Amino acid sequence: MTLIKEPDYGTPGRVSERTVTLEIDGIAVSVPEGTSVMRAAAEMGFQIPKLCATDSVEPFGSCRLCLVEIEGRRGTPASCTTPAENGMKVKTQTPKLAKLRRNVMELYISDHPLDCLTCAANGDCELQDMAGAVGLREVRYGYEGDNHLDAVKDESNPYFTFDPSKCIVCSRCVRACEEVQGTFALTIDGRGFASHVAASQDEDFLASECVSCGACVQACPTATLMEKSVIEAGQPEHSVVTTCAYCGVGCSFKAEMRGTEVVRMMPYKDGGANHGHSCVKGRFAWGYATHKDRITKPMIRSKITDPWQEVSWEQAISHAASEFKRIQAKFGRGSVGGITSSRCTNEETYLVQKLVRAAFGNNNVDTCARVCHSPTGYGLGTTLGTSAGTQTFDSVMEADVILVMGANPTDAHPVFGSRMKKRIREGARLIVIDPRRIDLVNDAHVKADYHLALRPGTNVAIINALAHVIATEGLINEAYVKERCEPADFELWRNFVSEERNSPEATEHLTGVPAADVRAAARLYATGGNAAIYYGLGVTEHSQGSTTVIGIANLAMATGNIGRMGVGVNPLRGQNNVQGSCDMGSFPHEFSGYRHVSNDAVRESFESLWGVKLESEPGLRIPNMLDAAIDGSFKGIYIQGEDIAQSDPDIKHVTGGLEAMECVVVQDLFLNETANFAHVFLPGTTFLEKDGTFTNAERRINLVRKATPPVPGYADWEVTMLLSNALGYKMDYKHPSEIMDEIAAMTPTFKGVSFRKIEEQGSVQWPCNDAAPDGTPIMHIGKFVRGKGRFVLTEYVPTDEKSTAKFPLLLTTGRILSQYNVGAQTRRTGNIAWHDEDVLEIHPHDAEQRGIHDGDIVSVMSRAGETALAALISDRMQPGVVYTTFHHFGSGVNVVTTDFSDWATNCPEYKVTAVEVRPTNRPSEWQLKYAKLRDDTRQIAGKTAAE
Repeated sequence: MTLIKEPDYGTPGRVSERTVTLEIDGIAVSVPEGTSVMRAAAEMGFQIPKLCATDSVEPFGSCRLCLVEIEGRRGTPASCTTPAENGMKVKTQTPKLAKLRRNVMELYISDHPLDCLTCAANGDCELQDMAGAVGLREVRYGYEGDNHLDAVKDESNPYFTFDPSKCIVCSRCVRACEEVQGTFALTIDGRGFASHVAASQDEDFLASECVSCGACVQACPTATLMEKSVIEAGQPEHSVVTTCAYCGVGCSFKAEMRGTEVVRMMPYKDGGANHGHSCVKGRFAWGYATHKDRITKPMIRSKITDPWQEVSWEQAISHAASEFKRIQAKFGRGSVGGITSSRCTNEETYLVQKLVRAAFGNNNVDTCARVCHSPTGYGLGTTLGTSAGTQTFDSVMEADVILVMGANPTDAHPVFGSRMKKRIREGARLIVIDPRRIDLVNDAHVKADYHLALRPGTNVAIINALAHVIATEGLINEAYVKERCEPADFELWRNFVSEERNSPEATEHLTGVPAADVRAAARLYATGGNAAIYYGLGVTEHSQGSTTVIGIANLAMATGNIGRMGVGVNPLRGQNNVQGSCDMGSFPHEFSGYRHVSNDAVRESFESLWGVKLESEPGLRIPNMLDAAIDGSFKGIYIQGEDIAQSDPDIKHVTGGLEAMECVVVQDLFLNETANFAHVFLPGTTFLEKDGTFTNAERRINLVRKATPPVPGYADWEVTMLLSNALGYKMDYKHPSEIMDEIAAMTPTFKGVSFRKIEEQGSVQWPCNDAAPDGTPIMHIGKFVRGKGRFVLTEYVPTDEKSTAKFPLLLTTGRILSQYNVGAQTRRTGNIAWHDEDVLEIHPHDAEQRGIHDGDIVSVMSRAGETALAALISDRMQPGVVYTTFHHFGSGVNVVTTDFSDWATNCPEYKVTAVEVRPTNRPSEWQLKYAKLRDDTRQIAGKTAAE
């Protein structure tokens, strides 16, 4: 196989209803109005030499290599900056142009090291290619002049080098940082021969504002910015297009390889979600796949304090199956269950829930998606009729007003965050509702019009206040509501939100947000044009998470902001397959497609296909399983790709439940925190080692393609199949495409989905069925899925978790750019350079009151538990609120979080925990005990287990 490079058309494509026809080298071509001459030629297959131009950024016209001659015009204009016009006659190859181009290239080469044979970019260097393209055979200038050949290389970034001696100052990296990423970390400093690329204030890359998205490296035409993995391994020889396994944006990548070794991950230009952009995690943090900590052989043990014993796959599967059978024989059919993962593929998730229902014979299946976005499913399903976001990501580029609530896109969904920032720089107005001052509120190039810095736990009150303004000031889109929504429910809602108790003035003492700001934000949202809402876990992970989602949908319906480009209600999913794990029937009360297990017709259709009688009563959620384990009635669990002992709330309760079980089977890449309590460990596979699909936050189903063989020998779906067969329920799939065929046959919204269709289209957004054979980028056009939109009352009910004299501060949690979820993957990559521990952000006033200085170790105590963290004094916080992340197991953040949860879905209330913070000089008692437990439970016979 050979590496096929994606074509570079030199300048971005243009979209226009009008076309122009011109003649290039005697051949006529028609292109959309606004297309550059360079791109018009490239689309014909004519490659005009270029260096400063690339189709990911706007034309710049600095390298003077792409000169052309145009009949009737003087001089030789740059083809990249010259728009194509009707009747234009262009020549791209003439003796005059050839001489000019050679002269230009001669100047470039005179200030460039001639080490091509040993250069890491040899074979993938545009400067080298262009020297050949223009026929450069000699350089008349010496190397004694003022040049860059002795410039010092910057090796500070863990993933790429910056070698200024090879820089041709084309500005492509600078423009990519500005236009694609929106960080503006790079600039051209100096003039003439002193011109050079500078990161921030001429700092090294690691210390600068650079977020390591890779856009600059991708744009660089020489070896100036080069991946260290390519320097070490050599140029890739072939590639496989696959999908990133980090956040819910669902970026497409080319895994570029030598043999079976991945050399680099290159963002795929045709990726529907990312359009060739990436973030530090997807672009660079894939080294965990070959990390020494990976467990590659199955292991079993009798007690969690016993050393792990490596065994064959046959022994491990047989042992797990016999233990589950023994437990069910002794304690009943409902004494075991399973947990699916949002990190696994749709096909793997579907098989786990099928195993629980058909092989275990119960509905005791749950997923990590419930502890983050289950209120989205409930709230949007209730109001709009479907449990997913309404828009495609590209829709944000047509939004005039963007409301971001309880989300931090630049950290948690950075590729989409970059696109959102681009739209804001183009003029979209921004409202941010968040207790913390996230980057979007006020950075150097993006500023929110309104930051409603509410108190944690008052989301419903702020939504009701916004609705009050819209209802009482005549801002409702009456025509839209009359046509699209249930009239009786709407009138009840209008009367409810119009009550004085819901006014901004009446709720100000609850939310802490000035009434004037709430009124101004509501008016902007209702009257500013296309208005889109994007929300995250800061909305859902509350005791009123479902109520807030309902309130958000009410706002969008009342203002007519659903059913077209540029508007909508858009949940930002945290992990790569949160949407898919929900779609696949991972909840104890639902089959795939969000259909209740008590629905006789639906259940009977599954019984007919699966050949087994199914339970009609919902099973246990994760908290219920743990409760039952402590009570003694739940004794066994199969957990694929999920680490509940770190990610779920009230860790003492979680670990207590796990310790009470007799057979805990964990299937994962590493000995995670849940594996400390496991009796069987089944090695998992990374996204690079298997086939399947992920579904991102915009309902886009992307293929995951196997690039390397599965290190343990089996892909995760095959392991589930082996376990099911050992339990006596036969599964016989030859490929994940067959599993998707079954999903499509059993799930109305997936009826038209197949691996073949995804291959043909690149991706598919569900619903994809007879009514929408090519998928559905925008939902609820013309009418809502449920028919008429339903307004639902959103009564504000204060959380039971309140600050008190003993616990006067409110703790909220979130994520950081460089790390992902529980950190099991990213902590085993170079990303550790940016965030090697979780820290507690605290406002200067609160820190001063407690005698806390920056970097001090502080105790964080709640009614549930206590941990110790380093303090970071930060004015991002408002007084009375503290913040931390949960990426490191040793921080024990979820020892502190409580067992309060959403009233409708049991989604944990991670975002509101009353705490006290005080200086300390030691780890908490829990941290000390847990460190010992880890040491006692992680030994492998004949080995020393790594972290």
